[in-house]
Amino acid sequence: MSGVGDVAYPGGVTTALYRRYRPDTFADVIGQEHVTEPLVQALRTGRISHAYLFSGPRGCGKTTSARILARCLNCHEGPTPEPCGTCPSCVELARGGPGSLDVVEIDAASHGGVDDARDLRERATFAPTRDRYKIFILDEAHMVSPQGFNALLKTVEEPPEHVKFVFATTEPDKVIGTIRSRTHHYPFRLVPPDVLQPYLEQILAAEGVPVGPGVLPLVVRAGGGSVRDSLSVLDQLVAGAGPDGIDYESAVALLGYTHATLLDDVVGAIAARDGASAFRVVDRVIATGHEPRRFVEDLLERLRDLIVIAAAGEASAAVLAALPSDQVERMRAQAAALGPYELSRSADLVNAALTEMTGATSPRLHLELLVARLLLPAADDGVVGLGARLDRVERAVASGAVGAVGGAPAGSGEPASPAATVPTPPERPVPSPAPTPVPSPGPTVPPPAPDPAPVPAPTPEPLPAPGPMPTPEPMPTPEPMPEPSPSPAGPGLAAEDVRRRWPEVLATLRSLRMATWVLVSQNAQVGEVTDGVVTLTFSTPQLATTFRSGPHAANVERALHEALGLRARVQTDVGPAAAAGATPAGGAVRGGSAGPEAGAPGAAAAARAAASWDGPSAPAPAAPSAARPPAADAPAAADEPPPWDVPPGDEPPPDDAPPDRGAGRGGRAGAGRASSGAARVRAAAAAAAAAPATPPEDPVIDASPDDPDLEDSGLVGAPLVAQMLGGTVIEEVEEP
Repeated sequence: MSGVGDVAYPGGVTTALYRRYRPDTFADVIGQEHVTEPLVQALRTGRISHAYLFSGPRGCGKTTSARILARCLNCHEGPTPEPCGTCPSCVELARGGPGSLDVVEIDAASHGGVDDARDLRERATFAPTRDRYKIFILDEAHMVSPQGFNALLKTVEEPPEHVKFVFATTEPDKVIGTIRSRTHHYPFRLVPPDVLQPYLEQILAAEGVPVGPGVLPLVVRAGGGSVRDSLSVLDQLVAGAGPDGIDYESAVALLGYTHATLLDDVVGAIAARDGASAFRVVDRVIATGHEPRRFVEDLLERLRDLIVIAAAGEASAAVLAALPSDQVERMRAQAAALGPYELSRSADLVNAALTEMTGATSPRLHLELLVARLLLPAADDGVVGLGARLDRVERAVASGAVGAVGGAPAGSGEPASPAATVPTPPERPVPSPAPTPVPSPGPTVPPPAPDPAPVPAPTPEPLPAPGPMPTPEPMPTPEPMPEPSPSPAGPGLAAEDVRRRWPEVLATLRSLRMATWVLVSQNAQVGEVTDGVVTLTFSTPQLATTFRSGPHAANVERALHEALGLRARVQTDVGPAAAAGATPAGGAVRGGSAGPEAGAPGAAAAARAAASWDGPSAPAPAAPSAARPPAADAPAAADEPPPWDVPPGDEPPPDDAPPDRGAGRGGRAGAGRASSGAARVRAAAAAAAAAPATPPEDPVIDASPDDPDLEDSGLVGAPLVAQMLGGTVIEEVEEP
């Protein structure tokens, strides 16, 4: 740089950065190695063409490279790829030099007519005044008219030996083909951010201006890969910088980009399905004067970064090297909370909304509709919406959120209550009186001889109604102690504010209780903050139960108070992914657990069939201890022949026939062959009810033959907790 940054006009007006730091050699040109290296090699070997065409976007070094080429050609030691910098030609063509008479720069935008082309053709016939070549640099060559190009065609095709042409243009297609075919075409490109940002840091170090984190990525983004545009933006920020240099707040406000805090808030609200926080962010965007379309564009770029993090994992640090490390850590947590499929769906929605907002008369309406669609994946019944809901279920299964019955359906947006996922113990089946079972037929056993008809049991007389019990005197009820009402969540502390400062709470919590910090930092995120209550959303019901069972809630409340000055009560909730993953494959069972029918469907169906035959006149069932288990070889009753001796014509009565009041359980008097069908049904029900009751098995939700077996895994103790529950062993204490 050699003190060039100190160049200033009289009166304290300094020159622009892109002029003070214009390269003097091909080695100083950044991001264009595919052009500079072939040119250097051509100068080194002496294979120099008579005409060159430099094309590319604005501000990427076309005119600068043309001047460097002229400097290399007219150097007293040249043609050389490294000008000496001391000869008159090198000094005149250097940065800040007056220019050379033998190097003519023509603005083709204002000198593109046929008369200008004829004048240039006449000037080309004269020899250079001092240097080796007379070089014509035509900037914005695409503005030359076709008649002007035709007038130059013969001169460009067969120029004098002392004439060189360099055409620089941003639109090479507008240069007629006869001119392009007679030149060496070198396409320039935009400079990538990983090359441009270190160059800007080098310039700021030379200027002695400190810069805050996150500022240079905004400058690179505003420049769009153009070195001149980026230096112009940086020059504007340097001009308005204070004693502390350029900070992020002033750069965001000046360049009009969305603050990273707003993007963190809206992404966190979408991950937590917090519609109130998301629409508060929209209000802040409009209230602060941000353009809605610019906000949507910045949100799309943030989602792109999150997709890169979700896809590349730890390797994404190389792609996002320009971002601050603390912001990358927050984005990792956001990518893990949303999941890759939800990120892809959100990016598609934002991209479509960005296209629709072009020229829209109500951009705020489009922004609010976009936020609503981002919060409701269940409203999208297409493949993308189904994939987003399935992604949440898979992440819930991977985290162990299975084995619970009930819960909200996937994508409902309403987290299931932890209490609703705890299975209720099944009711004990009420035993019925055991009649004589019917023996199964055998090919070699003859039918046993019928016993005499049993005497019907007398109907027990109803017990007299007990008299009224004396009413005890009411005890004086103590006045309830007033419950301390939770204090409000503090002035201005909403859910997005707590999410933004959640790392501070976790740092305080780690110093208070390591076990609580491990449980909360790895498995919970902030849900809602309303009326002095902070809701922590866990990924599985088991983790929420673990949090409630110990002093973890008190530790989190203390950390909230110490870190944020917030006095609030902490409660738990289960995320939508866990609730969706808790629904069994066969359909959700709402509001309760499996009854006796779930354990023995055949026995329950037979008991209901027998009760339908007897009607309301059936006697009360006897106690289980009084029921005598029938012997395996007990003979059948006299009025109930075995099923293989029943005539074909004896069929049970139709469904609409009145029930037979004369037939009872265990063979009542008056039962004949007409009631043999009902007897068979009652006998089957009695056999099922007399079977030894087996305890109900624990329901296995979504069991698969590919699932690992707990007994075969050999995991016990800490490895079992770590693998099945996602726990972390803090310390193992061995008792003596």
